[in-house]
Amino acid sequence: MNQNSTVKTVTYINSNSYETLNSVGTETKYVWFVFHGMGYLSKYFLKYFKTLPSKENYIICPQAPSKYYLKEDFKHVGASWLTKEETKESLVNVFSYLDAVWQSEAIGSDVKLMVFGYSQGVSIASRWVASRQIKCSQLVFYAGSIPNDLKKCDFAHLDQNTRITYIYGDEDPYINADRALLEQQKINKIFGTKTNQIQFKGGHEIKIELLENLIVQ
Repeated sequence: MNQNSTVKTVTYINSNSYETLNSVGTETKYVWFVFHGMGYLSKYFLKYFKTLPSKENYIICPQAPSKYYLKEDFKHVGASWLTKEETKESLVNVFSYLDAVWQSEAIGSDVKLMVFGYSQGVSIASRWVASRQIKCSQLVFYAGSIPNDLKKCDFAHLDQNTRITYIYGDEDPYINADRALLEQQKINKIFGTKTNQIQFKGGHEIKIELLENLIVQ
């Protein structure tokens, strides 16, 4: 009796939500695409952006598709973008979802696009900008790592005025001094030495005041 298992794949239509903060109006200057880290839901991640001037900033927060209970009490739910299991296939699904969000929002060219990735969201933000040739005014990598397979040529479409910012805490348990140096070297190799690098006092956390300082008139 043959007991060998076989992996098969099917394609099906799926849906996923996303959250927005504020609304687009005549005074809107900045549209943010923000990618949360592992363990977040988009509706909770948006709270960090509530101090930004509401009339000038419109925030779009995609929702990572893989939801799970954070603790054994089964009360709080978080989500993850990718795992090491079937990563390439999952990334195709994530891009398909982000394409739908992008098309639905129909962002105009009269605003400045801010792409922001936090922790695990850095990987998704950088891959999305590279894969879909997204042009933005600022690309922010906060407490996360750019995938090693991304190269300088993947971001050749970005305008020379695009601002690249790398932020991390000096007590971040996931980013020690050696890793921080390697990450800075990687970013400089891809984007050049004009990268804006910010180290703050703290751990693996978002500092709201740093988000406010990212806005460049």
